[in-house]
Amino acid sequence: MKVVVIGGTGLIGSKVVGKLTEHGHEAVAAAPNTGVNTLTGEGLAEVLKGASVVVDVSNSPSFEDQAVMDFFRTSTTNVLKAEAEAGVTHHVALSVVGTERLQGSGYFRAKQAQEELIKASGIPYTIVHATQFFEFMKAIAAEATDGDTVRLSPAKIQPIASDDVAAAVGRATVGTPVNGVVEVAGPEAYPLDALVRKALAAKNDPRTVVSDVHATYFGVELKEDTLLPGPDAHIAETKLADWAAAQPQ
Repeated sequence: MKVVVIGGTGLIGSKVVGKLTEHGHEAVAAAPNTGVNTLTGEGLAEVLKGASVVVDVSNSPSFEDQAVMDFFRTSTTNVLKAEAEAGVTHHVALSVVGTERLQGSGYFRAKQAQEELIKASGIPYTIVHATQFFEFMKAIAAEATDGDTVRLSPAKIQPIASDDVAAAVGRATVGTPVNGVVEVAGPEAYPLDALVRKALAAKNDPRTVVSDVHATYFGVELKEDTLLPGPDAHIAETKLADWAAAQPQ
């Protein structure tokens, strides 16, 4: 089976390509550095020839409200049009647990717009909602930093290893389209402030994490369960401590 992975050279995409290749599929990484530009359409028709499935794990280079909306709308529209012309029979996209609850954020409004385009396309699809990656804790801390203080909500988060996200995307890719959303999450839930405090301490980072129920998460005030998956989520195996122990020092 030929699978084209949009964003196939990034953190998740490269792992998805590797896992599919290991299982005997023809997995092709499609990204600007492989000659495929989903914003202009360059290379799309060529790379999709003979493809059964398209996996979209791409991300916007800018998180500014209008730029990220333009990226997901334009890219997704171009990809879906090219898929329809190429006869692709399954579109798999990676999105975020809680996207529909985070609409105060321009980024998550753009992800919601992407999902709505996919649902309206007529192409059978599976949307994988993942919780936040262990690898993204540094970016969460950076976004919440003011001077030497990191102000974060104590709302719960159930982070996941990027390897487990890639495995979930891989399972969706070789499975039957669900024409809906499947969720995947890590095995442990933490208060967001405590998790980042732990991550910074492990790196001897001197910043102070302050708990604040009104602190925003990429512009959105969180409720206790905003970032948590539902009861039917697939729970991955990798625990934070095991993932951290395996990271290069």
